[in-house]
Amino acid sequence: MPSLGRLFPRPKISLAIHESGQYILTMQEQLKQQVLDAFLLVMRPIVRILLRYGIGYREFVEVTKTAYVDGASSDFGLRGRPTNISRVAVMTGLTRKEVRRIRDKISSGDSKITVKTTPLADVLHHWHAEADFTDASGNPLQLSFSKGKKSFSALVKKFGGDIPAGAMRTEMKRVGAVSEDEDGNLTVTSRAFEPASSHQKLQTLLAHGAYPMLCNIEYNTRDLKSHEGTWAHRIAFTQSVRRENAGQLRRITRDRIVEFAESVDDLFMAYESLHDNKSISDNRDPIAVGVFYFEETDENANYEW
Repeated sequence: MPSLGRLFPRPKISLAIHESGQYILTMQEQLKQQVLDAFLLVMRPIVRILLRYGIGYREFVEVTKTAYVDGASSDFGLRGRPTNISRVAVMTGLTRKEVRRIRDKISSGDSKITVKTTPLADVLHHWHAEADFTDASGNPLQLSFSKGKKSFSALVKKFGGDIPAGAMRTEMKRVGAVSEDEDGNLTVTSRAFEPASSHQKLQTLLAHGAYPMLCNIEYNTRDLKSHEGTWAHRIAFTQSVRRENAGQLRRITRDRIVEFAESVDDLFMAYESLHDNKSISDNRDPIAVGVFYFEETDENANYEW
């Protein structure tokens, strides 16, 4: 477990008297402190992001309170019913008045987070997925701008919402997703692209990256007797690579991660094609697969692998 006590003062914790007469930490408090130490490590990059966007402690505390009330209300109810206000107050340490206020905010929809894909992403996705716009090997076809039923304009009309084909072409060229030859034919040059702004990129990475990974950790650390199996989670790590070799390692891992991600995306598209995505169904849940590269850049981080 991380050892961060030298960086931050530890909170006061309860003591118990051992039968030998010596004061010792209770086992429960030791476990809580170890978990808090680990979360302190996780919070370091989160706080850097918050400060970068001018989000102070009080604003983040409100978000944290909301998460506590939501989690305690939905995940710790009895006999399938939501946890009552008094019990949520006991579990979270918040007052009943605060719990009631936050519950009202949650029920009003004020705390709902929506991260939607853009029309550009939808068009690019279906360019790789739809049989009309891919070749026999499943690769995206080169498309004329407007000629025929398999044109770029037809693709945008079908999957781009109300965005004009000309505007979609301009934006795709700007972000480097497509190239255009002298005859006006469009070719996919990149399967992925950067969001238009840094905050959009941050929101997407947190919702589609950090959130699924943390949900994986939460699920896999539950009481194993209470559910069947665990979700796949594999991390390779080392402390024996010299710094001058890190650049080469970053490049190799980036290429392999991209290759893996695209192969999983192909798998997802194959399953999507089994059913009509436009049909209304209640048995659809988000599924995500992630793999990532990490390299410590925080000189003040104090932990051991």
